[in-house]
Amino acid sequence: MNQMTPNPGKKVYLNQGSETNHTSYTLSEITEAQPCCLPEPHIQVRDLSVSYGEHQVLETVSLDIYKGCITALIGPSGCGKTSFLSSLNRLTDMMPTAQVQGSIRFDGEEILAVKTDTLNLRRRIGMIFQKPNPFPLSIRRNLYLPLKENGIRNRKQLAQKTEKVLREVGLWDEVKDRLDSPALALSGGQQQRLCIARALVLEPEVLLMDEPCSALDAIASAKVEELISSLAGRYTVVIVTHNLAQAKRVANYAGFFWMVEKVGKLIEFGQCDSLFETPESELTAAFVSGVCG
Repeated sequence: MNQMTPNPGKKVYLNQGSETNHTSYTLSEITEAQPCCLPEPHIQVRDLSVSYGEHQVLETVSLDIYKGCITALIGPSGCGKTSFLSSLNRLTDMMPTAQVQGSIRFDGEEILAVKTDTLNLRRRIGMIFQKPNPFPLSIRRNLYLPLKENGIRNRKQLAQKTEKVLREVGLWDEVKDRLDSPALALSGGQQQRLCIARALVLEPEVLLMDEPCSALDAIASAKVEELISSLAGRYTVVIVTHNLAQAKRVANYAGFFWMVEKVGKLIEFGQCDSLFETPESELTAAFVSGVCG
């Protein structure tokens, strides 16, 4: 497995004082100007295995997810990428037969420990699913609800946070005059951006995204992809995608999963450009070139 330093050529986007003003820099430019900004492991996964009943789906996966970077997980369907993603904020706990072994340390704390506050964990590590899933409520209430559940009830504060996050995902100008309209009346791409806004409104540190563009058309996908790119530097993002071109465009790091003897395994991990252009594994090379998969 190839563990490497940050990709010096991949762009990240830093907030310059406004939620709508993001300036791009390469990681090497940031490091030269501010050495403290060198990405550090945000989540450290060691020997992670996941099973559902008698069926093992992942075996001994180890990798580091770097703070402020975008990590793409690629590989064919059924090789455990979504199970890996779900284990990072313990959504696997909601599956009665799920068994998770190994270690996942988030900011140095073991999240698989019994004492872990899973509600707080999921507030810090948000999740975006493959299919947009807005609540069957108004656009406004989709954002107010999680805020109120977390103790924010002041109307002015609710309105400010709602406007801020809708601007952040590029939805404000599209919906500001119909905030009390049903969220389900939005287009698919708008619904997905609303779901991202709903996750971001709680100010998470990490955002997990399970094929966020797979149910969208090309135009909507491009908008969501642009949004994902803009999150780098401010959030740690882990995205599962079957779109290899998308992974190359947005990610700083990439991990390639494959089925080995009917169990999902991490074949290679490293800088995204290196994994695609000079992979160490012949299997990785065959997959990213389209020979297998």
